[in-house]
Amino acid sequence: MTAAPCCGPGGPFYDDLEMRDPGRREEAAARALPGLLRHAIDRAPGLAAHLDGVDPTAVTSLKALASLPLLRKSELAGQQGREPPFGGMTATPLARLAKVFASPGPIFEPEADRPDYWRFARALYAAGFRKGDLVHNTFAYHLTPGGSALESGARALGCPVIPAGVGNTEQQVRVIDRLRPVGYAGTPSFLKVLLERGREDGLSLSCFRKALVSGEAFPRPLAERLREEFAIDAYQCYATADLGLIAYETPAREGLVIDEGVLVEIVRPGTCDPVAEGEVGEVVVTTFNLDYPLIRFATGDLSAIMPGRSPCGRTNRRLRGWLGRADQTTKVKGIFVHPSQVAEVARRHPEVMRARLVVERAGDLDRMTLHCEARGRPEGLEAAIQASLRAVTGLGGGAVLTEPGSLANDGKVIEDRRDGPT
Repeated sequence: MTAAPCCGPGGPFYDDLEMRDPGRREEAAARALPGLLRHAIDRAPGLAAHLDGVDPTAVTSLKALASLPLLRKSELAGQQGREPPFGGMTATPLARLAKVFASPGPIFEPEADRPDYWRFARALYAAGFRKGDLVHNTFAYHLTPGGSALESGARALGCPVIPAGVGNTEQQVRVIDRLRPVGYAGTPSFLKVLLERGREDGLSLSCFRKALVSGEAFPRPLAERLREEFAIDAYQCYATADLGLIAYETPAREGLVIDEGVLVEIVRPGTCDPVAEGEVGEVVVTTFNLDYPLIRFATGDLSAIMPGRSPCGRTNRRLRGWLGRADQTTKVKGIFVHPSQVAEVARRHPEVMRARLVVERAGDLDRMTLHCEARGRPEGLEAAIQASLRAVTGLGGGAVLTEPGSLANDGKVIEDRRDGPT
């Protein structure tokens, strides 16, 4: 699923994969899926157990992929705890890896000894980075993979890197003043801190002309301020420590184009079921990383697929960006209520198209009401839904039937309207 740059150092695209016909891209992914699954089952015992009963030869389409179980980060952590370090989820033995990282949890992530393991070169290229650009990399180098991931992508482009890491602001601005890097990589907030500190210290950071940011929200006003006040063209990307690059911004600045090394689905929170294009749901990723072949990995992040193609000319689908967290578990009357339980209530009633549990406080009492978009309103449906709600959650609650399309498209399955701790 990778190719060398083919458009030249000044071309708009990293390689010809970005310009493929969408149908051919989907066909190529479908052809690759059986081999990916067979590889994972044969070489990663933890994944083999997770995919028990799956016939790789039958998974020859994105629809077939959607029938496989999700793998959640919590399951990954539990499996690693039982079978350290990777819970049997890697297809490459520990002795043949290059690095092992420890993210908060801790959750351990492998890095194999091959160029651009985390696939950041494509995002850097889209952000304007080119061979020879000196990059000031402030992603963390301590235990977590951020710094190493970005650096591997920069080196794949032929960009030298200042391994700055996090913190030491005073020292960093002095290094920038002396070495004059043209590119920045890190969080947008730390870029702002460096620029303001340099101004306070009378040091010039005007060398920065381009930036790739990630790790936190990057609002459009901040991007405009960086361009207008500091002449920095900054673009964002979406990545995780488990998967590497997932999607990246381009000069079109209309959503984030999905990376060529992954498949992305958007599913209804609390379920495994893909939602319609444009509907907000949880981001689920399958990576074609043969060392760490995570299949249908649920990120816990909310986003949506944007309709149409990017004006930049890249033909892969686009994400709207990070829209919040999918885990909306809340506590009602001392009992946890999960999105999966809301999905189960809806599943029991074919008339229900979408459901949203609203939790409020009436005086000192918690109250929950399930709002349901319904096809028609057969007699007794509200009472039946209330009975299912009690059976599934163990709690009483109301039910309200609404017209199709009336619930907000924000990915929320549970909306907690209470003030203060619960």
